[in-house]
Amino acid sequence: MTTLLDGYREHIVATHKQPLFLLLVGFITSFVFIRFSVRMIRAQVRWWPGNVTPGGLHIHHMVFGLGFLLAGGIGVFATYGGHPWIDVFGLLFGIGCGLVLDEFALILHLDDVYWSEQGRKSVDAVIFGILFTGLLLVGYVPLGAEPTGETRWGLVTIISVNALAMVVTLLKGKVWTGLLGIMVPGLSWVGAIRLARPSSPWARWRYAASPRLRSRALRRERLLHRRADRARTWLFDLIAGAPDKVPAHHPAAHRVAEQMAARATAHLDAHAARALARRSARLADRRSAAGGAEHPSGSRRSTGAVGAAAYGGSDGYGGAAGRAGRHGRSQQRRRVVRAGRSRTYAVEPAGQEPRPDRRRRLRTRTRRMSR
Repeated sequence: MTTLLDGYREHIVATHKQPLFLLLVGFITSFVFIRFSVRMIRAQVRWWPGNVTPGGLHIHHMVFGLGFLLAGGIGVFATYGGHPWIDVFGLLFGIGCGLVLDEFALILHLDDVYWSEQGRKSVDAVIFGILFTGLLLVGYVPLGAEPTGETRWGLVTIISVNALAMVVTLLKGKVWTGLLGIMVPGLSWVGAIRLARPSSPWARWRYAASPRLRSRALRRERLLHRRADRARTWLFDLIAGAPDKVPAHHPAAHRVAEQMAARATAHLDAHAARALARRSARLADRRSAAGGAEHPSGSRRSTGAVGAAAYGGSDGYGGAAGRAGRHGRSQQRRRVVRAGRSRTYAVEPAGQEPRPDRRRRLRTRTRRMSR
């Protein structure tokens, strides 16, 4: 214990890094606490207080984080950075960083994607922030060089080469390597030399005309990066909890629900259109039957004459009237089939007694369709 205290005084207090150390402590503590809290809320543990919902309004912990950030940042300027206030405000600023970055995905997507796959961006942001602060604490400086007079041209060279390598690494789809390469120059150089990921902009620009390089990138993605992604997913599930398989508030879920509703509405509309067409066909049949009973001279035919005309003439089958009747019935069948019926039969004219030498015609039947 004495050794730890001596090391703390020597490497933290003596080097004036205590505010940064307290910022890192507040960062890690707030992130661990809030993740524990949301996992207890998700598990619906009775003894845990739960969400803050005054008046039914769910207040995200990002709001409290913004309050801590404002208090810490403004407090440092208000007290001119003097001790011990700079240590206190550094701790408050670190707490605010942890609370805000834990909902980084919500700020990015402007949607509650905390327990979805998109919510993993929050864990990425928190881990990167902790690593960046930790590297600053242990003595690394951005771009790997200190601005002294003797190393002026060397500093310019290191900054230029490292910035170029960092941009190339990010274009190759290696986000973590490129971001950490800001602090460790050699890391971004290695990422710039190696093959790009197949889905990166660099691969789309440079590997389209080189099938050999694209096949190598795909093989490396399949063998190496997918294993690393599985390990990363397992680690993130352990830290932050597994995401929902079908997030309740994700826009994709709303799009799927809207598509299903649109399909159901289209099905109902098609069914209603078919029913309307069937009703129109039946009405047209009745009107045509009523119009056929009217004689061209204006007087009605006798019942026998109507029946004979309906069956195709005086002999039942011959003559022009019979051909016209058969043609009219075939057109009626075609109209009804187009309207959605499967079969139809001729209707016996009203008041007509069935002939003993002929088969009685059946009434029109329609196949009912269930929704």
